[in-house]
Amino acid sequence: MRSRFSAFSVGDERYLLRTWHPAARPPRVDLDKTVRWVRLEVLETTGGSAFHTEGTVRFRAHYVERGNAGLMDENSRFVRHEGRWVYAGAL
Repeated sequence: MRSRFSAFSVGDERYLLRTWHPAARPPRVDLDKTVRWVRLEVLETTGGSAFHTEGTVRFRAHYVERGNAGLMDENSRFVRHEGRWVYAGAL
C-alpha cells in the first residue's frame, strides 16, 4: 500500500499497473497532475503476512488539489499473484 501511494505521489504509472491484479487492471492510469498526494494514514489491516494469500488495508490518503486539501478513504483488497502482492480493488 505504501509503495502504491508513493507511486501515485511521483506519477509512476508503470509501477501502479505492475502492482494491479490483471483481472482488475485498467489499460492505463490517468494521473491528475493537479493533485498532489501528501500523506498516507494506514488505519487498519487484515491478513497480509507471509502465510496469507490475501489481505486488506483501510487507509486515508491526504492530497491537495488547486490549493484545496482533500481526503480519500478506501478499504483496499490485496492478493498474492505469481508470488507478489497486488492491488485487487476497493471493497
